[in-house]
Amino acid sequence: MARLRDMYKADVAPALMKKFEYKSVMQIPKLDKIVLNVGAGDAKDNSKVIDTIVAELSMITGQKAVPTFARKSVANFKLREGMKIGAKVTLRGETMYEFMDRLFNFALPRVRDFKGINPDAFDGRGNYALGLKEQLIFPEIEYDKIDKIRGMDIVFVTTANTDAEARELLTLMGAPFAKPGEEN
Repeated sequence: MARLRDMYKADVAPALMKKFEYKSVMQIPKLDKIVLNVGAGDAKDNSKVIDTIVAELSMITGQKAVPTFARKSVANFKLREGMKIGAKVTLRGETMYEFMDRLFNFALPRVRDFKGINPDAFDGRGNYALGLKEQLIFPEIEYDKIDKIRGMDIVFVTTANTDAEARELLTLMGAPFAKPGEEN
């Protein structure tokens, strides 16, 4: 089993139960899924870009990425409905905990001048969104083999009802939140 899943069962869940005084163990918030998304505006000109993004996301997560398609045509952006414009991966279970462990302990500390992630990026329903500026922070990506530096969005979807519960869950799981006013 993943190290973080063991830690959740042994340490995090009892700590959350005690802090928020839940009546049932089913009320304890847990991580539901992690969604990674990469958008590529230049994919409308070069369709090979999506294949590269899918390969990189698959390397980073250990799970096959799927391309995303435009829902509507936008003439100003020369975009047609059905064109490939990005890629995404939804992680659940074992791979989710493994990715979260690698992100918090290996990838994020490799960010230049890293002070922590923004503690205020919760959506009001217990989900946390994190944006990365470059995929190079992951050790799986080789600098010489990339064609362009791309960012990505990472969304942590939890079963928490409030932001405070979700923040406490992610903090106990090892999320390196910055002190207020210090985030990158």
